Amino acid sequence: MAESPYIIDVTRDNYAQVMEASFKVPVLIDFWASWCQPCQVLMPVLAKLAGEYQGKFLLGKLNTEQEQEIAAQFGIRSIPNVKLFRNGQPVDEFLGALPERAVREFIDRHVARESDIQVAQALEQLRSGNAAGAVLLLEEAREADPDNSRVTLALAQAQAANGDTAAAEATLDSLPPDVRGQPEAASLRSHLFFEGQVAGVPAATELEAKLAANPGDPEALHQLALRKVVERDYDRAMELLLDLMKKDRSYGDDAGRLTLLKVFELLGGDPRVSRYRSRMASLLH
Repeated sequence: MAESPYIIDVTRDNYAQVMEASFKVPVLIDFWASWCQPCQVLMPVLAKLAGEYQGKFLLGKLNTEQEQEIAAQFGIRSIPNVKLFRNGQPVDEFLGALPERAVREFIDRHVARESDIQVAQALEQLRSGNAAGAVLLLEEAREADPDNSRVTLALAQAQAANGDTAAAEATLDSLPPDVRGQPEAASLRSHLFFEGQVAGVPAATELEAKLAANPGDPEALHQLALRKVVERDYDRAMELLLDLMKKDRSYGDDAGRLTLLKVFELLGGDPRVSRYRSRMASLLH
């Protein structure tokens, strides 16, 4: 296959850089193996489209025989399996050697559109703390391009950040069914669940002080874990929930385990999920 600036062989050495690239453009990773005949059929189709789209997405080829650890992290059991990554997370996928038309339709759902410029501007406003401004910008973008699900997802995110979780839930519900079930939408819905859970919960500093005085306080462990999820400090949250499982399985009808499962749902294909799921399983025996 001819070399292309838009195609890269993904290995453990460059995996982090490939994920970093997904913050700029969608990254399509083709999980394949040399013995897989459908993989050989699909690969030239993907390569042709990578050239045609001229950098609107990057194509990564990951040999599952040589990079078994990465393939295992994403639960690859059948190939070809093509996953699309944005912002370091898998947000969509397809299995099997689809025809070119179907692959093109899949890619078109994710490559840049004019309204994506407004999404980028709105997310920048969100990062600077102007959630209300982001909502206004995204409402305009949605009116101009109602079929761009990235606008709708960003609007729900901005509404949640602006404190209007009911509007965010309604916005998520307006997504087409196939998009509603995608990891990015499911993750945001899980975030909304946790936002609701921390209403009335003491501040993190107060909960840290409670745990310093009594490390086995199950309520403080659980509430601080909820706070850490909302702060997106997922590792600390999961450590606290594992600690709660060790110390008091009866608290809140096994709240430690049930909340941990909710965090797994939120994180989707994040490689940390398999690691923490394994540690959770060891506590159940």
